Amino acid sequence: MRAVYYEQFQQMPVVTALPDPTPSPGGVVVKVEATGLCRSDWHGWMGHDPDIKLPHVPGHELAGTIVAVGHDIRNFRVGERVTVPFVSGCGHCHECQTGNQQVCERQFQPGFTAWGSFAEYVALDFADGNLVRLPEAMDFATAASLGCRFVTSFRAVVDQGRASPGEWVAVHGCGGVGLSAIMIASAMGAQVIAVDMTEEKLVLARAFGAAATVNASGGSKVVQAIRDISDGGAHLSIDALGSPVTAMNSVRCLRRRGRHVQIGLMLGDHARAPLPMDRIIAFELEILGSHGMQAHRYGEMMRMIARGQLQPQKLIGQETTLDAVPALLADMNSFKGAGIAVVTRF
Repeated sequence: MRAVYYEQFQQMPVVTALPDPTPSPGGVVVKVEATGLCRSDWHGWMGHDPDIKLPHVPGHELAGTIVAVGHDIRNFRVGERVTVPFVSGCGHCHECQTGNQQVCERQFQPGFTAWGSFAEYVALDFADGNLVRLPEAMDFATAASLGCRFVTSFRAVVDQGRASPGEWVAVHGCGGVGLSAIMIASAMGAQVIAVDMTEEKLVLARAFGAAATVNASGGSKVVQAIRDISDGGAHLSIDALGSPVTAMNSVRCLRRRGRHVQIGLMLGDHARAPLPMDRIIAFELEILGSHGMQAHRYGEMMRMIARGQLQPQKLIGQETTLDAVPALLADMNSFKGAGIAVVTRF
């Protein structure tokens, strides 16, 4: 198979020929029909993820067709169209048994704990409990765009953040994660304030449902702007970028008893970012994380997509080729462009 491959962290990846994968007893092999590029892949390539063992094939936002199944597979068959959460649960640990596969103690992550989907084929373990069948009406590019960004945002807004109609929700960062959160929060009836440093992304944010925007460039006073717009502070604030500045702003813009959800990864030099603990205590703020979403929670999201309440396909900024991935991956920290890039040609 053709795949994106690197042997050292921060070494320019190459597209090369590698052996086709075979399924484990409890796994499947999927022919990748579409796969998204995500900043998490950039973090992995930089060496920020200790689970990655070199050499490596990245990629974790995928959709495709099952071409081989392990002998223990009972729930799926060759030919089915599927996607998979980027965190797949083992099915046996305490967290899996309580329905929290997204924080499984022995989780399988394509593109991190195993070779991923920037390839013609990918092997997926723990398949019976984690694969998600795709509706016939959903194309592969849209399914791949759900990836980690849209489902993580769905869990952040709906399950962790508990967004309610009429509440003010601030979203810091309007890349793929942030635009997903804006679309979802708006669909839940919340009033969204979008924050970014580029007007191009703020225009998109308004198109995806933001009621107000704040341009954070030039040292603008983001926290005060949000508090003014929302008449006292956001009920829910989401850091969709992942930096000490956006995390701090997200917490400080909350009203009393507000909720902060961290989606943007805080790795490397940012892993121990400071937060205003005095305000967290005095305002009784909630600090929450969002790390993927369980396969059993896809149903509600898929129903909202089928009803047209959510339109993840609008988040696709470009469809591209496998050969373009190395350069795009290496440049992901520049935050250029808007929306999600999805590989649809292999």
